[in-house]
Amino acid sequence: MENITKIKSLFANSWVQGAIPTGLLVLLIVIVELASPGFLTGETLALLLSNTAVLFILATGVTFVILIGGIDLSIQAVASLASVILAQLLPSMGFAAFPVAILSGLGFGLLSGIVHVRLRVPSFVATLATGGVVAGIALWIANGRAITIEEAGRVNTIWINETVVGVPVVVLLAIAVGLISFLILRYTRFGRYSFAVGAGESAAYAAGINVDRTKVIAFAISGTLAAIAGVILASRLSSGSPSLANQLLLPAIAAVIVGGTAITGGLGGVGRTAVGALIISIVRIGMTFVGVNIFAENVIFGAVLIGAVAITIDRSKIAIIK
Repeated sequence: MENITKIKSLFANSWVQGAIPTGLLVLLIVIVELASPGFLTGETLALLLSNTAVLFILATGVTFVILIGGIDLSIQAVASLASVILAQLLPSMGFAAFPVAILSGLGFGLLSGIVHVRLRVPSFVATLATGGVVAGIALWIANGRAITIEEAGRVNTIWINETVVGVPVVVLLAIAVGLISFLILRYTRFGRYSFAVGAGESAAYAAGINVDRTKVIAFAISGTLAAIAGVILASRLSSGSPSLANQLLLPAIAAVIVGGTAITGGLGGVGRTAVGALIISIVRIGMTFVGVNIFAENVIFGAVLIGAVAITIDRSKIAIIK
């Protein structure tokens, strides 16, 4: 027990907490390259970055919620619903289907936030319930099946699968999302309030911060980014499905926590989430390269997540319902 406390104390140091994930990322790259020479090729790296882009966008949304001390368990359902909406509307609405699908994420993100702050429902319950509602709507409007984007609709999705100066567009989109999110957290009042709420909700109230509004905005951003990830997935796969993003919830949350953002809030950021997303992607692709059974993915993610939470959690905040 004493050793665990010492490890936790060491990891709580901001510099150490930021350095460990980066060191782990470098170590994983070296291990996979040694185990399977050829991993660090241009084609594999392009695939790695493209796959990481969607995960990063999804995880960035969750970062906003975790920073305030909450959790969003509806992101995979919101992303899947957005993919279904996009696939259904593209043939008739063309490019206008993109904002419609993304706005659906904003709407359900706001719903989660309002349920959480107005009804005083813990965030994990509020978002779990919202996720169930969203998943049901997705199944209903898609009749429980995947929807292939027809040729007329694919004209509006080709650009997502293109490259600009050799860099996949999906990677550029992820960079844009990451940069905007970083600027929001670093230089806006909402960003400062988010860290303050996560660090100590009572102190934030005492300082005159509108805690409820800050929380609702965080959930709205999470829902919006989940929808963006969903439309990107649908565009890349040329189809939308009620279960398209079902396997991304655990990796997205793991990316945030493994990157060094504290599950209890108040410490972390988008840069750390980017490192965490790369770690998760390398683990996923690396397991394939070294011949690990693909069904072991969630076992590994779960174990890593438990370890990361055990180290980063601030036990003095456990009594506070977030």
